[in-house]
Amino acid sequence: MKKLIPLVLLIIGIQSAVNAQKINSSYRLHISRTVDPITVDGVMDELTWKGAEAADNFFMITPMDTSFSKVQTEVRMAYDDKNLYILVINHHAVEGPYMVESLRRDFSFGKNDNFLLFMDPFEDQMNGFSFGVNAAGAQWDGIMYDGGKVDLSWDNKWISKVKNYDDRWIFEAAIPFKSIRYKAGIKEWGINFSRMDLKTTEKSGWAPVPRQFPSASLAYTGVLVWDNSPPSSAPNISLIPYGLGGMRQSRGEGGSSSYRYDYGLDAKIGLGSALNLDMTINPDFSQVEVDRQVTNLDRFELFFPERRQFFLENGDLFANFGYETIRPFFSRRIGLNAPIQAGARLSGKINQDWRIGAMSMQTAQVEEKELDSQNFSVISLQRRVFARSNIGAIFVNRQVGMFRPPSNLGKVGLADYDRNVGMEFNLASSNNHWTGKAFVLKSFNSGQDGSGLAYAANLRYTSGNLYWNMQQEYVSENYSAEVGFVPRKGFTKIHPTVGYLFFPKSRKVLSHGPEFNSRRFFDTELNQTDNESWLSYRVRFRSQSNLVVWGGRDYIKLLAPFDPTNFLGDTLAKGTEHRWYAWGTEYTSKPQSIFTYAFSTRYGGYFASGNRYNAMGEIGYRLQPYFSLSLNANYNEIHLPEPWSVTRFWLIGPRFDVTMTNTFFLTAFFQYNEQRENINMNTRLQWRFKPASDIFLVFTDNYLPAPFQAKDRSIALKFTYWWNI
Repeated sequence: MKKLIPLVLLIIGIQSAVNAQKINSSYRLHISRTVDPITVDGVMDELTWKGAEAADNFFMITPMDTSFSKVQTEVRMAYDDKNLYILVINHHAVEGPYMVESLRRDFSFGKNDNFLLFMDPFEDQMNGFSFGVNAAGAQWDGIMYDGGKVDLSWDNKWISKVKNYDDRWIFEAAIPFKSIRYKAGIKEWGINFSRMDLKTTEKSGWAPVPRQFPSASLAYTGVLVWDNSPPSSAPNISLIPYGLGGMRQSRGEGGSSSYRYDYGLDAKIGLGSALNLDMTINPDFSQVEVDRQVTNLDRFELFFPERRQFFLENGDLFANFGYETIRPFFSRRIGLNAPIQAGARLSGKINQDWRIGAMSMQTAQVEEKELDSQNFSVISLQRRVFARSNIGAIFVNRQVGMFRPPSNLGKVGLADYDRNVGMEFNLASSNNHWTGKAFVLKSFNSGQDGSGLAYAANLRYTSGNLYWNMQQEYVSENYSAEVGFVPRKGFTKIHPTVGYLFFPKSRKVLSHGPEFNSRRFFDTELNQTDNESWLSYRVRFRSQSNLVVWGGRDYIKLLAPFDPTNFLGDTLAKGTEHRWYAWGTEYTSKPQSIFTYAFSTRYGGYFASGNRYNAMGEIGYRLQPYFSLSLNANYNEIHLPEPWSVTRFWLIGPRFDVTMTNTFFLTAFFQYNEQRENINMNTRLQWRFKPASDIFLVFTDNYLPAPFQAKDRSIALKFTYWWNI
């Protein structure tokens, strides 16, 4: 199996190269220079728009992908020396108001009437940018990677306007060339447009996309044809200074208050039109929303995504190397226990085939934690091969001191350095039916003898009805990734998945079908330690609601003592074996309603011949587009023999959003986590007074639930300004 999957990946990649013709190359939209100044106001009154070619006659993607859309959409594009312009007329197919959640930026695609633009300015069918709005004018922007995924954490500077009429809504935008990366001199970009209309439950696209793939799939883009090459990039330098004032108060016994006044600077320097240099001095991320808490009954560390803006542009070059649980680099390790002093990051395209990512971050010395200053550096290279595939290499280094000698503050057990080097091959066939990955990683750590090894591969096939995936992983016991995320070591894993979808001619059901998964772990001597197998049946309704019913069988041999409640402290012995059956349901209601809900249940066995009952629910209400309220609740009840007996705990999280305009946001949420014995309240006010320039006011409070007692409180006021030179 170790050798078979990489070999198959290579064979399919070679076949893909033979059939490298772009699928939707016949869908072509011509773009010309403006003939008069364009005012972004949602009104089609400029001569440029009256003479521009229109992309219309969209194809339906769902519920069916065999006909034109009933919802009519017209798209026009133009440009001048500074901006790329787009104007879209979104006609209504049926009467009634639009449907949106709120005016919050980067909305949920499936819960809003919206229009999105996907562009591939390198025509490599793998990387690009996405811009769009919902029908109330909330903006969406993200960086695209892996041929069709969109990272919405990326924000940039652009302006848009939506104007609503009885029979249509019009979207107009200006996207500065400085806000995107593209190859100078080429006259054809990949492009597609997507429309979601919840009243008819139709998703449509200009260039047709099979319904088994997302509308963002860059393999199915059409072509944007320029009358002349896009403008060469002018000097592109942006300075983003910030100022911060804040207070933190420890409110326990003998608590004290500390005050903070700080400032720093980020800089974005465009090195040509395709390469970007980001630099930061004394960065601060106090405006980043705190993590949503989860109930943790896992034996291994949980993953929380990166939210800090500095690490996000072209983040796939760094963060996507490996798998979700075998990551040689995870940026949240930087600045975790020590403040970041400064850093620089180079990322983007070198030419049509090569991408580069290089980052170096320096953290400060923290005497009270016995931590030396450290340097975190990573270099990643990616080379496109075949039609849509690539080969990548990565080097990750954590080094104590780096630019200054160690001061011997290092805690016992903290190695002077930890390094990883690796290579991977990412497969994406020209029609996107075949995808996969194969990689190998080698670690070097000054605190251990020898070096560690990790490798893995998977191959996935997706057709109209059938899909399957075969994945194999190996991580040695001495593999080390201190700047990565590898929660489990010393195993071999095999994980097959197979599913089949039926698409009935029904007015209520869009698709349904079974899926089987089996996830098996073995120790280094190939003795089985885990076997989690489950069979599910999925039903997706035309209303966009979803139902899943599943049943499974688990076998786990504990490799270390484990508290099955992650709460009480008593543990099951290492080496004990546990088996159980369980079943459950999941349901999500249709997003068109102003009142929405979702729930999931689990009933079945658990460790030590016990039982676990779990119920999760979410309800939401919106007064569109200005207000939305949601309530999440998670209840666990675990029945075990003594000394645990019966354990019950709740996780409750109400949240409300107020969006009076698409530049003024108030978010507040409350989290009661009985398992962690913590109550958290977080409120964030954001005013975007100019594009990409903000004022934030953030308030956080933590309490012990029983007895109700204050723990700590913090408040921060932050000002950022985006200044283009």
